[in-house]
Amino acid sequence: MGESVTWHLACVVCEATYPGLEMRYRCDCSGTLDVVHDLSHCTLTREKLDARLASKNPLDRSGVWRFRELILPLGEEVLEAIAVTRGEGSTHLYEASTLGARVGVANLWLKHEGENPTGSFKDRGMTAAITLAKHLGMGAVACASTGNTSASMASYAARAGMDAIVFIPEGEIAFGKLSQALAYGAKTIQIEGDFDDAMELVQKVCDSEGIYLVNSINPFRIEGQKAIGFEIMQDLDWQVPDWIVLPGGNLGNNTAIAKGLVELHQLGIIQRLPRLAVVQAAGANPLYTAWTSGEDVVPVKADTIASAIKIGSPVSWRKSMRGIEALNGVVTEVTDDQIMDAKAMVDAAGIGAEPASCATVAGIKRLVEEGTIKPHEKVVGILTGHLLKDPEVVVNYHTEGIEGIESRHANAPISSSAEIDEIRKIIRS
Repeated sequence: MGESVTWHLACVVCEATYPGLEMRYRCDCSGTLDVVHDLSHCTLTREKLDARLASKNPLDRSGVWRFRELILPLGEEVLEAIAVTRGEGSTHLYEASTLGARVGVANLWLKHEGENPTGSFKDRGMTAAITLAKHLGMGAVACASTGNTSASMASYAARAGMDAIVFIPEGEIAFGKLSQALAYGAKTIQIEGDFDDAMELVQKVCDSEGIYLVNSINPFRIEGQKAIGFEIMQDLDWQVPDWIVLPGGNLGNNTAIAKGLVELHQLGIIQRLPRLAVVQAAGANPLYTAWTSGEDVVPVKADTIASAIKIGSPVSWRKSMRGIEALNGVVTEVTDDQIMDAKAMVDAAGIGAEPASCATVAGIKRLVEEGTIKPHEKVVGILTGHLLKDPEVVVNYHTEGIEGIESRHANAPISSSAEIDEIRKIIRS
């Protein structure tokens, strides 16, 4: 398997370099790794990317592999033979000006990553990671997960004919997500402790058992997730918005989007960079605390209703900080109450998303109120997961059954007899 000379791995701490296909997730100094592309070899243009939108080639129809030269540049023949794809990406960019008016911006779009095959943005990174695992001849993959990563890994591993092993924190995974991991055939191990405990354990297991790790510490997960930013730019006909706003948990997503947009800018495909805002839950806010204090990230004991971002020790924080600074970005936090209010508004707009996704909209509202985002600016918010990922939270919110949350926008079911007159009264009231 001939390795491309146009890319390599580099440590974000000490800048040591390694071959692109060396199977490692950290530098010898323990720093996380970047995939570094030699952009002088990249021939991508707007015209070439736009032409691929009309293609029937499975690689072109994927919202990740359409941008393959900047994802995993193994060459056309290799990728056509090994790419593990479910047609991920190509998610909808919703014009949401009515919702925007409620949070204070006139020009709001929502990129809904919950429309990916397994219902979250994780599919973008997973198609890249599982494809590389297949290229390396791996027979098994593993991850620690609060839900979405496990669902995605289990699906793509099944497509590739690999064993999948999931480590989840006991009692802290939404059934909508756990059901996917089980259905797709993953060996699912519930451990005592939280996500951060599971993450520490899975790294040790992968090292000792020769299993391929596909959490976002894997630099190729980041490469696949870059395509969210690429696709936003293509959706907007390459006209750059003022802001991209997204939730932050393990911080791989904002790391990826910032990295990808910098690469597009260096290639001249976009003429300027947007600003980036990362929104954390107040109960899982190590990046926000570090950003406001100017210090390194200090792990916290995460506690939030937004299970997908319930992470207290994010592995990608250094790369995340670097990307935020490159895009002149900011970090903010929102409470669970604010997240659920925003979720009710996103859902009622007919779009819908899981709680962690709606931290995006709550964060936009806060940043507008503080004057950071101006009312006239063009804002793209990213919704990271599908509404049905966490159905218990939805029902409990609308029936006012979540302790500590005020259900300001509740839409509870109405009890009625089976009499037509009573039904008429309810409809007309």
